Amino acid sequence: MKEFIYLLLIGISLSMDAFSLSLVFGLTIKNNKDKLLLSIIVSIYHFIMPLIGLLLSNILLKINYLDFNTLSSIILIYVGIETIISKEDHNYKINIISFLLFGLSVSIDSLTIGIGLRGITNKYLLSSILFSITSFIFTITGLHIGNYIGKIIQKYSKIIGGIILIIIGIIIMYK
Repeated sequence: MKEFIYLLLIGISLSMDAFSLSLVFGLTIKNNKDKLLLSIIVSIYHFIMPLIGLLLSNILLKINYLDFNTLSSIILIYVGIETIISKEDHNYKINIISFLLFGLSVSIDSLTIGIGLRGITNKYLLSSILFSITSFIFTITGLHIGNYIGKIIQKYSKIIGGIILIIIGIIIMYK
C-alpha cells in the first residue's frame, strides 16, 4: 500500500505540468472532442515514457549532453507562437501535431522518472498505468477550467495563452 501511495504521488507530481499547461490550452480549445483527444494523447505519453525510460536508462545515464529542458522549451515556444499567430477565431482547432508536441513536452519528466523507477518499484506496468490515469484526469480538468477562464477573458485569451506558453518555455530553458 505504501508503494502505491508513493507511485500515486509521483503520478500527481508528473501530471502538474500537464495540468498547468492544460489551463492555457483550455483558453483556446472549445471542442470537447479535442479536449478528450488531447487528454488521451497526454495519457498515452505518460504510459509509454516511463517504460521507455526503463529500457533506455543505461544509455541515457551515459549521455551527458541530452538536455530535456531545452527540448521542452522549444516545443512550448513553438506551440505558443503558433497559438498567437493563428488567424482563426477562438473556436479554432489546434492540429494534431500541436497535440502530439504538447503531450511530448509534458511527459518528458515521465521519461526521466522511468530511468529511476527501478529504485522505487518493480511494478513497472502498474506505475505506467497509474501515471497515465492521473495525467488524463489532470489534463482534462485543466482544459475545462481553462475553457471556463477563457470565457471570462475571451477577447484576449488566444494571445494570453500563447504568451504564457512562450514564457513557460523560456523559464524551462533557463531552469
